[in-house]
Amino acid sequence: MSIWQIIGTVVLTFVIMEFVAWPTHRFVMHGFLWSLHKDHHQRDHDHVLERNDSFFLLFAIPSMALFLIGSLRGLHTPWLWIGLGILLYGIAYFLVHEIFIHQRIKWLRNSNSTYFLALRRAHKVHHKHTGKEDGECFGMLIVPFIYFREARRHKRENSSVG
Repeated sequence: MSIWQIIGTVVLTFVIMEFVAWPTHRFVMHGFLWSLHKDHHQRDHDHVLERNDSFFLLFAIPSMALFLIGSLRGLHTPWLWIGLGILLYGIAYFLVHEIFIHQRIKWLRNSNSTYFLALRRAHKVHHKHTGKEDGECFGMLIVPFIYFREARRHKRENSSVG
């Protein structure tokens, strides 16, 4: 594989992961594995870790397996690079969801970016539902346009206040 094929494979895998994460969140986490995801919506515990955190394995195991297969088959095959795309999506998920949105680590608290404000609002709408039914906004990085309009309106209102 050329360097451009490698970069393309990693980027394409990263993008595809958003379209894997949405149905996984909707039909697995809010479906038959709700018992693991429930504590993420219903803050009825005092621990730092949640049962929901076990879902990282859902994506980490395939990524690790692809790293292993890729290391055995060689860098000229796509397997390691697909595993890297999954890993990078996992890192993005951790940074965006755990740190920026839920503030599990107090970092990246204040952002005036329209995209990040829209992202945070969409996730807040997702969490207004404490049960497994009636959910919305199951993705992580792709945000419905309505939340961009709300974020731009919020920025205008806050900039005219000062």
